[in-house]
Amino acid sequence: MTAAPVPEVLRAPLVVEFPFTRSLGPVQSAFLTGLRERVVLGVRTAGGTVMVPPTEYDPVTAEEIRDLVEVAPTGTVTTFAWNPRPRPGQPLTTPFAWVLVRLDGADTALLHALDAPGPDAVRTGDRVRIRWAAERTGAITDIACFEPCGPVTEPGPDPAAPTAHDGRFDAPVTGIVAEARLDYTYGPGRAQTAYINALAERRTVGERCPSCHKVYVPPRGACPTCGVATTERVEVGPAGTVTTFCIVNIKAKNLDIEVPYVYAHIALDGADLALHARIGGIPYDQVRMGLRVEPVWTEGGRHPDHYRPTGEPDADYDTYKELL
Repeated sequence: MTAAPVPEVLRAPLVVEFPFTRSLGPVQSAFLTGLRERVVLGVRTAGGTVMVPPTEYDPVTAEEIRDLVEVAPTGTVTTFAWNPRPRPGQPLTTPFAWVLVRLDGADTALLHALDAPGPDAVRTGDRVRIRWAAERTGAITDIACFEPCGPVTEPGPDPAAPTAHDGRFDAPVTGIVAEARLDYTYGPGRAQTAYINALAERRTVGERCPSCHKVYVPPRGACPTCGVATTERVEVGPAGTVTTFCIVNIKAKNLDIEVPYVYAHIALDGADLALHARIGGIPYDQVRMGLRVEPVWTEGGRHPDHYRPTGEPDADYDTYKELL
């Protein structure tokens, strides 16, 4: 007897990217603008604690904090972790240490990178100083990294004594765009590999739990309720019912869809779990719970481009209320 060949389990590189735009209050604005000017600012709480990076509210009392102080660009490593393989977008392209540094004059630690020749060259208690970026824009990246330094020997004010600062700078930074990106290789596993391969044939296949008999689409390989493996494949749909939805008014980067548009949870006929998909072929303000929809495929597409109304009467609420 010849064993049946094991189906190929899919793997693919994926990127999750989201540029987050946020406005800054007076404290964060002063902090980031200060970095642009090579000044490190913290805030002093009512209890006398100096926090760097600064927060706008006292973590103990929840009271608003506005007492800005300037601290030194030198400090002490309180703990560290060696990073042998830097990822794209990290502070350094060569191996470095992630460190928590308590700057002189501060009572809390700042997370950043330490440029060190190797893991044996880093110790808790090491003295370090800021290496400023050559071009600064008012962001945490204005600190290029930390670098080792010796004890402070220059004459002058005590670097451990923070000094009051009014937080005023020319052309203050009032907002930032925080780039969040995650690169990884995704392996969907046995159940979702079968699901994806079926989509290439314009079929939607889920798996049934042998205990509670619910059909999960997309399949997970195990029932989240009963905790048992699911192996019985069940073809569902192609039509389904909109259970809940949201109207999207923000245009996503690299997504050629005009706003506003609608994303919805759709319970395909025969499924006990709603999937997430875009609704098209109908004005956004006419999408509603109970709307009957069907998939629309594009030439060469491996999954439905969107779902559109079937023209059937709306589904009764009792038929999908357990799938909300």
